[in-house]
Amino acid sequence: MFGNDVDFLLSVHRTHAAELRAEAAAQRLARSVPRRSGRTWLGRRQPTRRAGDDRR
Repeated sequence: MFGNDVDFLLSVHRTHAAELRAEAAAQRLARSVPRRSGRTWLGRRQPTRRAGDDRR
């Protein structure tokens, strides 16, 4: 269908390589950011609040 168009194949290769680099960078960033935990600055766990807890 396309034949052996060198410029087309090179552009596809560069696009795919750029997508792979962007995906790797996003994964690297996700690993470097610490996950949020249920702890406050005092180090204690906060109980999870539910809709019915407001009545107490």
